[in-house]
Amino acid sequence: MDSKPPSSSVSQLHPLEAATRLTPDGDHLVGHTSKDYWAFIGPFGGATAATLLRTALDHPERIGDPLALTVNYCAPIAEGPIRIAVRPAKTNRSTQHWTMELFQSEGDILATATAVFARRRSGWSHTVAQMPAVPQPQDLAAYPAGLTTPWVDQYDLRFVGGPPRFRKTPHPEPQPAQTLLWLRDAVPRPLDFLSLASMSDAFFGRVFHILGVLVPFGTVSLTTYFHCAADDLPAGDGWVLGNAGANVYRAGFGDQTAELWSRDGRLLATSVQATYFRDWTPPAT
Repeated sequence: MDSKPPSSSVSQLHPLEAATRLTPDGDHLVGHTSKDYWAFIGPFGGATAATLLRTALDHPERIGDPLALTVNYCAPIAEGPIRIAVRPAKTNRSTQHWTMELFQSEGDILATATAVFARRRSGWSHTVAQMPAVPQPQDLAAYPAGLTTPWVDQYDLRFVGGPPRFRKTPHPEPQPAQTLLWLRDAVPRPLDFLSLASMSDAFFGRVFHILGVLVPFGTVSLTTYFHCAADDLPAGDGWVLGNAGANVYRAGFGDQTAELWSRDGRLLATSVQATYFRDWTPPAT
C-alpha cells in the first residue's frame, strides 16, 4: 500500500472533505488518516464513521439516502494510509444494505460498518422528542481552542449546559451526564450526511463529565440514525443543537446517547454508543 501522505491538493479541501477523501484502487478505496481529526491515540471516531459512510454515499450503485450507520471500532488505527472494502449486501424495493471493512495491513481489520439506505416516502410524520429550549449560539461563548485534541478544534462549540470541568481528582460524587451545546464545523460547511455522521460522535466522553477527570476511554460501537432526506437537510449557518447523555457504566463498559437538532426544531439524527472505560488511577509522581 502506498504510504505517501495526501497530495497538496487535499489541503485546499475543507478539513472534513480531506479527511474522508477516497480514491479507487482495484477492488478497494484508499484514503489517509487526518491530523486535523486526530484524537488521543488515533483518528476521531466521527471522522472514521463519516469516511466509512462516504464509501456507500459515493458508490454508483447506491440508492436513496442514509437511514442508519453502525461502525464497530475493532482496533486502533495508526496514522497513515487506510484501505476500505465496500459492497452492497442487499437491495430491496425501498432499502439498501451495505457492508464495509477498514484495514491498514492486509487481513487485519480495524473497523467494520454496516449502513442502510432508503428511499423515503411522503406521508404522515410525528416527532415524539422535543427540542430543548435554549439560548441561540450567538449568545453563548465559544469553547476555547487548543485545550484538548486536534479534532475538537474542527468544531465551533457553544455550551448551553454541562460544559466539561476537568479536575486533578474525581468529583466526590458522580455528576450529571447530560450536555447541551450548539456545534458546527469551525470552517463553514453546509450540513450533509457526512457532517451529521461525524457530529454524532462530537461529544466528550460522558464519563469525563461524570467523574470530572480524563480516564482511558473509547468507542466500541457507534450507531447513528438519520431522520431526514437529502433534500430536507437545513440550509443556513450549519448550527445544530446537540443533546448528549448516558444511562449506565458497569464493569468497564457504558453507553452514550445523542440527539442532533436543527435550529428550526427538526430532529436530524440520533445516536447511541457502546463505550469502554478504565477506572481512574492517580497519575504517577
